[in-house]
Amino acid sequence: MQTHPLVAHPEYPPVSVNSVSILFGTIPTDRLMLRWKISGDSDLLVPSFGGRGRADELWKTTCFELFLMGRDGAYREFNFSPSGRWAAYEFNSYREGMREYEPLKWPEIESQEGSGVTVLTAFLDGAELAGMERAGLSAVVEEEGGALSYWALAHKADGQLDFHDPACFALTLDAAKAA
Repeated sequence: MQTHPLVAHPEYPPVSVNSVSILFGTIPTDRLMLRWKISGDSDLLVPSFGGRGRADELWKTTCFELFLMGRDGAYREFNFSPSGRWAAYEFNSYREGMREYEPLKWPEIESQEGSGVTVLTAFLDGAELAGMERAGLSAVVEEEGGALSYWALAHKADGQLDFHDPACFALTLDAAKAA
């Protein structure tokens, strides 16, 4: 398990949020655990619980994302909402061939709010990493007044916002190479 700080996109600065990080790795139960932590969240808008299950367009408000890319450039996108909703898609290549993806097991999502901190933890079947070489970790953060900030391990060099760009898949997955 390792914690990775995310960087806000410079063209979409946060209002009160001062940091977003993610704890990422597999746990002994053969599950992948992702734990995003937002600090300085006094103006954060968090979707209320809406029941567990699939939903589209979660990225329009506070949402947490995982991208997994294989050697051939095909990749998957997972979205996790504090509402308990999730989405999963797969692509043949950069933004091509998008279709719904059925995870090996439905994600488990837990969201907690505290004094100045919001934490979302998502669990996936660890086998989702099989054949994957790189990951992109990101978050969309909505604050009061509709202000959106976009956080990622890395952003495109040309300054355009695009979590799907290969430059955003900045985490090498050593465990995937051994699978």
